[in-house]
Amino acid sequence: MQIEKSHAEDTVSCVVERQASVRSKATAGGVFRMECFDQQGNLKWAEEFPNLVVNQGLKDMNDKYFSGSGYTAAWYLGLVQGPASGTSFAAGDTLASHIGWTEDTAYTGNRKAVTFGAATTADPSVITNSASPSQFTMNGTTTIAGAFLTNVATGTSGVLFSASDFQSPGDRAVVSGDVLNVTYTFSLDAA
Repeated sequence: MQIEKSHAEDTVSCVVERQASVRSKATAGGVFRMECFDQQGNLKWAEEFPNLVVNQGLKDMNDKYFSGSGYTAAWYLGLVQGPASGTSFAAGDTLASHIGWTEDTAYTGNRKAVTFGAATTADPSVITNSASPSQFTMNGTTTIAGAFLTNVATGTSGVLFSASDFQSPGDRAVVSGDVLNVTYTFSLDAA
């Protein structure tokens, strides 16, 4: 009698690959540009300086964009008064409380309205008021150290979005009759 044996074997192998999680991060930053013209319209100096978007400004962006709360498109530029040294900005600064700097008001009228153009569709997306800079006509002799962006034309009850001081060579003297043109450019970058 013949005995046949058969042996069957199935082998199954499996590889599970897990794709690393995809994370996107956005970075935001702004730059002020200030040009000073004398009474005859001659350029005296120009400065371009990056800003600090303060915590209150970051919260305001999230509240407005994601929560849809209390949206306003009204923005205003103000000037920072300069001592020769000591101007400092902190993430915790608010319009009502900013120990390291003082607002300069030696100009005609209130803080100047900002008219932003359309944001670009790109990475980074950029918005600016370069087509219509905010203009300050100085009515006194003072020292300017930088600028700030807020959502109120007067007072301290609004949102401080960002602030910055001049880089090297530092503070700049202005006299009555000088005109400061200030541009703010803000970028959102998918990093």
